Amino acid sequence: MKGLSQKILLSVGLAGLIYIVFSFYADFDLVIAAFGKFNWLFLLPVLALSYFNYYVRFLKWHYYIKLLGVQLKYSDSLSIFMSGLVMSVTPGKMGELLKVYLVRQITNDPISKTAPIILAERITDFLSLILIASLGAYTYNYGGVVVLGTAVFFVLLIFLLSNHNLSVRLMKFLERFKSTGKFVSGFEKAYESSYRMLKIEPLILMVALSLFSWFFECLGYYIILVNFNIEVSLFWASFSYGLSTIVGAIAMLPGGLGLTDGSLTFLVIGQGASPEVGVASTFIIRIATLWFAVLVGVVSVFFYQRKFGKLNNELININNLN
Repeated sequence: MKGLSQKILLSVGLAGLIYIVFSFYADFDLVIAAFGKFNWLFLLPVLALSYFNYYVRFLKWHYYIKLLGVQLKYSDSLSIFMSGLVMSVTPGKMGELLKVYLVRQITNDPISKTAPIILAERITDFLSLILIASLGAYTYNYGGVVVLGTAVFFVLLIFLLSNHNLSVRLMKFLERFKSTGKFVSGFEKAYESSYRMLKIEPLILMVALSLFSWFFECLGYYIILVNFNIEVSLFWASFSYGLSTIVGAIAMLPGGLGLTDGSLTFLVIGQGASPEVGVASTFIIRIATLWFAVLVGVVSVFFYQRKFGKLNNELININNLN
């Protein structure tokens, strides 16, 4: 927990520095005044919408758990998923591998079997955000290159992982070399899990579920913008939020810090908002989504440890796959 705390505090410090820079860009006093114009009672439904997003994403996680034949109680699965949110401020959310380590603590299932769930979660999240952003990119003629490039990458990745014969041949080729051969058995288990989760039926179902989950945060962002009297549609708010989230995620920055925030601010200013309102609205939606997720994760880790004992310092690495 000490290591987790240090990472969270580091990310908080980085976020604070970014928001200070943004505030001085927009005029610090005007930003403070803009916060005063926001009706903070609206923060409660926005937080509720964010939590709905987490819960629906948990349903996706639990679907994958059952698909892979992992024997994990619903309540324990929920506790593990919510605990993983504490790692939302890690690059590409890869710190959420913590979840599969916690699964192993309870069920003894090898990490090589369950780690691909994190990949499947990211793929379906990206595909749903791409669908949201692509409609807006086409309508507003903006961001098309980013959306298309990201879409091509994930389509190729899914094609590679779905091509069983090609992947098996590749692993057999790697098995010939001493430097990679010792890892192939773990990779084979991981690949078989990935292959099952990325078949057509589960892929379509989970992308649809992801679309539903991300809509809650898009709606939350729209509520914030409307509260600042910014004249935008829910469609535009969804496009802006989806595109900004993609930009921050592909940069592999912790929680998309800087790029997601900058994109949200830039886009809303382009819709006629003043710089101070752009900064204030971005700050609030990031509190209600990213930092609220970390808070939910911290609380969940606390209750997880009360039930299953303290987390130890064992590292999740390639030598610990089995």
